[in-house]
Amino acid sequence: MNAPVFGWFQIIRLGLIQACLGAVVVVTTSTLNRIMVVELALPALLPGFLVAWHYAVQMVRPRMGFGSDKGRRSTPWMMGGMLVLGVGGVMAAWATVWMATQPLYGALLAWLSFSLIGLGVSACGTSLLALMAKRVPDERRAPAATTVWLMMIVGFAVTAGVVGKLIDPYSPQVLLQVSAGLSVLTALITALCLWGLEKDGGSPLLASMGASLGASTSASSERLQKQNFKEAFAEVWAEPAARTFTVFVFMSMLAYSAQDLILEPFAGAVHGLTPGQTTQLSGWHHMGVLIGMLAVAAAGSRWVAGRLGSVQAWMVGGCLVSALATLGLVSSALSADWPLKANVVFLGVANGAFSIAAIATMMRLAGEGGAGREGTRMGLWGAAQAAAFGLGGLLGTAASDLAHALLGEQRTAYAAVFGLQALMFAVSAVVATRLRAGAAQRQSVRYEGSVLLKGGSSS
Repeated sequence: MNAPVFGWFQIIRLGLIQACLGAVVVVTTSTLNRIMVVELALPALLPGFLVAWHYAVQMVRPRMGFGSDKGRRSTPWMMGGMLVLGVGGVMAAWATVWMATQPLYGALLAWLSFSLIGLGVSACGTSLLALMAKRVPDERRAPAATTVWLMMIVGFAVTAGVVGKLIDPYSPQVLLQVSAGLSVLTALITALCLWGLEKDGGSPLLASMGASLGASTSASSERLQKQNFKEAFAEVWAEPAARTFTVFVFMSMLAYSAQDLILEPFAGAVHGLTPGQTTQLSGWHHMGVLIGMLAVAAAGSRWVAGRLGSVQAWMVGGCLVSALATLGLVSSALSADWPLKANVVFLGVANGAFSIAAIATMMRLAGEGGAGREGTRMGLWGAAQAAAFGLGGLLGTAASDLAHALLGEQRTAYAAVFGLQALMFAVSAVVATRLRAGAAQRQSVRYEGSVLLKGGSSS
């Protein structure tokens, strides 16, 4: 209760940790993917399985979050997760090199490596979000979420560019050296960012509140500490808001990830775009995502103070506009004259808006069910997101193949798949409307009223 709130310096430090996490992951999921398929001429199914497996492993996120709650500090879990992630990244590079001479043993080592990567991401990422939920004040959550995610995207971009130059021309020795250097560098940066992080800053108001309410919360804290994971998870799952938001995260991320893998093939097959042009199209989509993120950050800032709509309104609206933009892709599949680039930018803006609004809502809801279970709630939603991303690529491509087989014509097949995605975005918007933004305020008013009554009766 007496934990100090985070200012922008602390938020940027968390953003650097997120960037380090993304830096290691992007090498294992993109650079090693390309080496396996191109340089080693291995089936594309192998890296596809490994990436899907690292998402499957992230189903342990609720347990990781519970461990962070139990320890009352997130720093050991973030540092430990980054170290495990770094070891997994080096092992994955070693496994890729080994596949050139011993494909079976190399693939088995890669499976173990991607298991460690999934565990490291789960421990570090879940604890980081839980810490933000505990320490970032409500008016700063949307801008903070945008900042942290933009820094992660910058980590993706910078790492991909630098590593790409360092390993060109490719050789196994250079790959191992670069991978090991990256893991050591990210571990050092994470350690520096975490140094004293959970002791920095302060809020006299929160400190005084913590002192006055310490006695009343000690019994509740002791009860939470005695719970095992099964009891804690059941308690969190019993919360209506937690269950509803889990469904929302799964549905919206399933639609988002399914669209991500079929957009470029669609643009090439139906609109005749070259590989370079489809890559540029993805770039336009990412630019739109950035615009949407910045718009929500501005709407959630203290200077605007809700005049551009609440964060929940942006979350619902972003899903509805995503559904509308995906319906636009249905039209682009049926009509060659449809402005595809503008449609893709429009879709990106909507995707960026709802995703950042969802993260800000996630931080708010993590604390609404009561202190001491923020990590478990974050873990639950992180697991839902990981499951959606793992299934999204598979279901998106499978639905595309099935539609082609049943309908026998590319335009109609892609239109059917995009129509299904639009439906998923619309359902996500309906689910999001069930989350009541004012629930926390009403609960706070009732709690403060009961405290005042108790104070009055004892005086």
